[in-house]
Amino acid sequence: MSLFYRLAYRVGFTPWERADVSRGAHFDALLESVPGPGRALDVGCGSGELSIRLARRGWDVTGIDNVPAAVESAMVAAEQAGVDVRFVEGDVTAMADRVGSEYGLIVDFGCFHGLSESERAAYRRQLDRVCSPGATLLMFAFEPHFRGPLPRGVDLAEIEQIFSGWSVVEEVSVRVGFHAKWYRLVRR
Repeated sequence: MSLFYRLAYRVGFTPWERADVSRGAHFDALLESVPGPGRALDVGCGSGELSIRLARRGWDVTGIDNVPAAVESAMVAAEQAGVDVRFVEGDVTAMADRVGSEYGLIVDFGCFHGLSESERAAYRRQLDRVCSPGATLLMFAFEPHFRGPLPRGVDLAEIEQIFSGWSVVEEVSVRVGFHAKWYRLVRR
């Protein structure tokens, strides 16, 4: 999947960057339930839209993505927006040493749902290293019946299994030409 995203950013084919219908009102409503502002980590940050939105709300934000063109684009966008966001190029399955720790909020807009089973386990271990107790994870994910070039998706049962030690406290269905959901998880 990483090669696909690298090529997509290189040629400018990034429809997920324009998926504001999924990020906008749903994201803002979920964010209202999160204590803060504090430290936030945007995993798979892409061009930095959500990182910038969080920074405008007073969050101390770090964004991580493994696509160099996405990170460069995010840096430019943050500078143009006049906000201070730290962007890091790196793999979310090995991010702890790159991004630090004590994050109270993790945002994942379409990163986790495209990972393989072993990558998902590594991602979860990394979250445990970077999150503070009581942290919140806001995750946007496709439902699992999509195949082919789309990420494989994830469902509630898989999330609850992988994120033992976290509680799913909210799920919001979103229709954006396909079925997807926002999940709000809280670390116990």
